[in-house]
Amino acid sequence: MPLNIVILGPAHPFRGGGITTFNERLATELQSAGHLVRIVNFSVQYPSILFPGKSQYTDESAPPGLTIVRMLHSMNPISWVRTGRYLNKLKPDLIIVRFWLPLMAPAFGTVLKIAKKNNHSRIIAITDNVIPHEKRFGDKALTHYFIGACDAFVTMSENVLNDLKNFNATKPAIQLHHPLYDNFGEKVTKSTAKKWLDIPDEITLILFFGFIRKYKGLDILLEAMQWVDRPDVKLLIAGEFYDDPAYYRNIISRYGLMDKVILKNSFIPNEEVRYYFSAADLVVQPYRNATQSGVTPLAYHFEKPMVVTNVGSLPDYVPHLKAGLVAEAEPQSIAKAINEFLRLGESYFKEGVEAEKKKLGWGHFAKAIEELYQKIKN
Repeated sequence: MPLNIVILGPAHPFRGGGITTFNERLATELQSAGHLVRIVNFSVQYPSILFPGKSQYTDESAPPGLTIVRMLHSMNPISWVRTGRYLNKLKPDLIIVRFWLPLMAPAFGTVLKIAKKNNHSRIIAITDNVIPHEKRFGDKALTHYFIGACDAFVTMSENVLNDLKNFNATKPAIQLHHPLYDNFGEKVTKSTAKKWLDIPDEITLILFFGFIRKYKGLDILLEAMQWVDRPDVKLLIAGEFYDDPAYYRNIISRYGLMDKVILKNSFIPNEEVRYYFSAADLVVQPYRNATQSGVTPLAYHFEKPMVVTNVGSLPDYVPHLKAGLVAEAEPQSIAKAINEFLRLGESYFKEGVEAEKKKLGWGHFAKAIEELYQKIKN
C-alpha cells in the first residue's frame, strides 16, 4: 500500500555530494516504489558564521520530479514550531529524518515531537553519526533529546549501531549498507577524464575526494606520499578546505611534494564528479576516525578500488585484497598499501569491486525502510 512519506533534511538548493544527494536519491527511489514523497528542507541550514566552507548553495538545477518544501531554520525556535505544526497537519504516515550532528538536535527533536502529536506519523531516523567526529560539550544531552522523538533507527555502520545502544536500548534499530551514489552520471574513459582535467595520460592518479577536515587524515596521506615508489604517481586532492589550507601546504613543502600533488581546492559540482573518479586509478580514504563514508559508494559507482584505514566501518565496505586494501591510519602503513596496489595493478581488484557494487542497490535500502515502518506503525 502506498505511503505518504516526508524526508526531513537538506536538499536542493543546498550543495550536493553528501546528505543532500542521499536524501534526493532516496526520495526518487521511494517514489519509484509508488509512494507519495516530499522533502521538507531547510530555509537556513547553517548560519553563515558556523559554516566553514565558501558557500552552502549550488547553482545547479533542482533534481526533476521531486517536491521540496523549504521551511526549517535550524537556529530559529519559531521555525521549529511552525515546521512541526505543518507536519502535524500534513499527517504523513512516515517521516524519515537524517541525523548527523547534535547541533541539529534541538530543531529536529522539537519538530518531530510536535508532528507526532497527530498520533499517526511514525519517525525513522537515518543516523549517520550518533557521537560526532569532532566532539563538543553538550553533545550527549542534545542527542538524547533527538533520539527521544524517534520510533526507530537505521545506521550504516556497526559502530553507529553500537553507539546508538548507549542512548536507546528498546526502540528498533537496523544496520544497512550505504547505497551507491549513482546519480553523478556514468564513468568516462580514463583518457577522456584526464584530458578534461588537463592531466597527462601517463600519470597514475591517486584521488582524495571531498571536503577537508582533520579527521579525514589528508595530512597522513600527504606524509605517506614521500614513500610512494613510482615517479609517475600523483595525488589529486579534490575538495574544499574546511581547515586552514596553510597547514596542508606546509606539509607539501616540507616533504618536497610539489611535483607529486595536484590541488583542486574548491567544491566539485555534481556534473564534474565523474571526471575526477574516472581519471583515478585508486581512491584513498586516510581517515583518522569514521563511521561510514559517502566516498566509498561513490567510488564503487565508478568501479574504483580503494585504500581505506582500519577505522569505523570502512574495512567492512572494502574487503582487503579484494576491492582494495586496508591500512592503519599512519603514513607508512598507507604508503605500504599504495605501493602494494601499484605492484598488483588496478585490474587485480576489478572482480572484487564489481561484486561489492552489486550489494549497494537503492531498492534494497528503500525496501528495508518500508519493512521497518510496518514493524513500528501499530
